Amino acid sequence: MNLHAYAGAVLPADAERATLVARVFDPAVGGPCVAAIRGDRAVDLTHVVPTVSELLDRPDAVSIVRGHEGGGHWELSALIDATLRRDRTAPHLLAPVDLQVVKAAGVTFVRSMLERVIEERAKGDPGRAEEIRSRIAEVVSGRIAQLRPGSPEAARVKEVLVEEGLWSQYLEVGIGPDPEIFTKAPVLSAVGTGAEIGVLARSTWNNPEPELVLAVSSSGTPVAATLGNDVNLRDFEGRSALLLTEAKDNNASCAIGPFLRLFDDGFTLDDARGTEVALDITGGDGFTLHGVNPVSEISRDLTDLIRHAHGAHHSYPDGFVLFTGTMFAPTEDRGEPGQGFTHRQGDVVAISSPALGTLVNVVTTAEAAEDWTFGIRALMANLAERGLLRSAAEVVS
Repeated sequence: MNLHAYAGAVLPADAERATLVARVFDPAVGGPCVAAIRGDRAVDLTHVVPTVSELLDRPDAVSIVRGHEGGGHWELSALIDATLRRDRTAPHLLAPVDLQVVKAAGVTFVRSMLERVIEERAKGDPGRAEEIRSRIAEVVSGRIAQLRPGSPEAARVKEVLVEEGLWSQYLEVGIGPDPEIFTKAPVLSAVGTGAEIGVLARSTWNNPEPELVLAVSSSGTPVAATLGNDVNLRDFEGRSALLLTEAKDNNASCAIGPFLRLFDDGFTLDDARGTEVALDITGGDGFTLHGVNPVSEISRDLTDLIRHAHGAHHSYPDGFVLFTGTMFAPTEDRGEPGQGFTHRQGDVVAISSPALGTLVNVVTTAEAAEDWTFGIRALMANLAERGLLRSAAEVVS
C-alpha cells in the first residue's frame, strides 16, 4: 500500500515552533537514535541522551531538543519517505518511545463505555450489537453522560442500573471510583507511523482506537504527548473481559507516533486536553470512514488517570506512556446490514491532530506483520557497541 499521500501530513501543522522528538533507526549503526526535529532535519542527540526515556527524565529536555548541537543529522523528507515506503534499508522513523512501559486507560468516554457494555452483552457477536445498542442507549445514556466518575450521583445511578439489570463491569470502571488501567504492550514492541498494524487472523470483529497518548516521566509528571492506535479485538473482549490480553496485545497491535511533542511554552498539558483526534479509514474495497475523538469530552481528567497509574502504589523508573482512551468506536455497517464495522486487510488507518501530526498504518494480520525482534537485550547490546551506555551514577545525575 502506497502511503506517500500522507507525507505532507506527518508533521504537526506548526512544526516550526514545536519541540519534537523522534526515534530514527539508522542501518549504519544497526540501532535506534534519539533525534530532535529542527526545520528540514532530524538532529542526532543519541550521544547526549541514548534513550528517549532518559531524555524525558531530564529537567532540561526542552533545551536539549531545541538547542543542543547534537551529532550528525538526517534529511527529514528522506526519513519520512523511507518510513512511508517501509524501506528498512534506509534510515526511517520508529515509534518515538523506548524503555517506557506502555499503559492504557480504558472506558474513559461515555460513548466507548456503552460500546463495551454492548460487546459484553452481545458476547462478541456483531450481529446482536445493534439491537442491544438501541436498548442500552434508551435506558442508560441520558443518565450517565454528565456524571463525574466516583461521585455520589454516580453511585445512585449504579443502584438504578443494578435494579434494571443493566449493570456491567464496564460501567463500573466508567463511572465508578477507579478507572481501568492496564498494560497495553511490552516495552519496545510499539510500531510507528508507516508500519503495518496487526489483528489476529481469527478475529471477525475488530477496530482501531484513536487516542491521545501522554509520555510521563519517572516522577509521574506528564512531559509530552503523541498519538496512538490501541488496536482492539471486539469479539475477543466481548466474549470475556479476561481475554483482554488476547484482544489488546498482539504482534504490531500497538502503534504510537509519529513524534513526541514536549510540553513547552507553546504547547501545554491544557492544550493536550483540548486536542481533537481524527480517525480516517480507507479500505481497498472503497469503504471510507471518518470520526473525531475530542479529548475534552473525557470523563476523567488526564492527571487523574496518571495518578491511578503512578504513585506510592506503583513506580516506573524508566517512565511510562499512557493511552488515555477513545470515544470513537466505529459502528457503521461495512458489509451485511447489522454486522457493523470490522477491519479488512489493507485498510489504511490515519490518526491525526494538527498539533501532533499523523500516525498512519496499514492493517494486516498479527501473524503476517513484521516480527518484533529488537527488544531490550538488543537495544542494550547495540548501545554498548556504540559506546553509549552510561554508569548508574551518570544516569542518576
